[in-house]
Amino acid sequence: MKNLIVGCGISGASLARLLAEHGEQVIIIDSKNHIAGNIYDYYDSGICVHKYGTHIFHTANKTVWDFISRFCQWYPYQHKVRGLIDGQIVPIPFNLNTLHAVFPDSLANKIEQKLLDNFGLNTKVPILELRKKDDPDLQFLAQYVYDKIFLEYTLKQWGQTPDEIDPAVSGRVPVYVSRDDRYFQDKYQGIPIGGYTAMVKNMLNHENITVRLNTPFDAGMEYDRLFWTGSIDEFFGYKYGALPYRSERFEFITFPFERFQDVAVVNYPCNYDFTRIGEYKHFLNDQSGNTIVSYEYPEPFQDGKNDRFYPIANPQNAELYSKYLGMANELNNVYFLGRLGDYKYYDMDKAVARSFDVFNSLKK
Repeated sequence: MKNLIVGCGISGASLARLLAEHGEQVIIIDSKNHIAGNIYDYYDSGICVHKYGTHIFHTANKTVWDFISRFCQWYPYQHKVRGLIDGQIVPIPFNLNTLHAVFPDSLANKIEQKLLDNFGLNTKVPILELRKKDDPDLQFLAQYVYDKIFLEYTLKQWGQTPDEIDPAVSGRVPVYVSRDDRYFQDKYQGIPIGGYTAMVKNMLNHENITVRLNTPFDAGMEYDRLFWTGSIDEFFGYKYGALPYRSERFEFITFPFERFQDVAVVNYPCNYDFTRIGEYKHFLNDQSGNTIVSYEYPEPFQDGKNDRFYPIANPQNAELYSKYLGMANELNNVYFLGRLGDYKYYDMDKAVARSFDVFNSLKK
């Protein structure tokens, strides 16, 4: 069985390895000049830099963790994010530590007790749920978080108001009734020692896998099965129109000092045109007299100008995607996966899990 995988990111690489270990021949192609897709990284001045913005691997899925762990050793990194709120750098998501940083003690103590009484400790409360409470202090908190963190960041990131996009996406920044400053609470978290590119290279290092870079898909290519991790609308020639995506522009700056900020990522919801600044040496504790940061500017995807990063989840786009999915379901031996193929916002672990799903469906 000759398998052709289009796209050499984590979805395609994971599936390639699964197929190869099952004794099948795999050709994996990518139009880029490097492997690893959007998790590609490289070393500069002794610092492992993520070319397409900061990436942190985290999962509660032991099967996924054990699979990826075969191809790297982990630096046990626990991700913490800060945000500039009312002139102060405070924990994000908004939690009890944030509460006490931005409000006077008397108000913070009163709101904290009400949060604990209503929701309990270590719970994540969506803004909409806080707004529904018949309590002026909790409603005040909901409006504060909405205005200072939620609204402006969403406008910059998605080019839409929170009401215009899927709550599953817009609700990614809740109020966390906890003193836990970590951005993720998953059991397994880390950064591959040596970087993501080295990890993917190890995944592709199998006698049954052939990698071809600088190679866009051509309809004349021969295969028995095709796995497409590119955009599903592009595959079908945009028959029903293009699916909208958000892209990112990164401005990388090297500073001649050891540290720019105290954590890897600082968000700027209400200030500047960029959404966040990432400082890369935090991830692997890289030692260098310099430091490298990236300013992240969201922008609309424009074909030929930038890359697709994030599907925009709303009812109109879901309806458009369903038309392409209907066409996909009529094909034999053609499979779609990944953020672009499934038109879904996948974290890395979810992308790997999706590759497992596709592979297991073939075995059946």
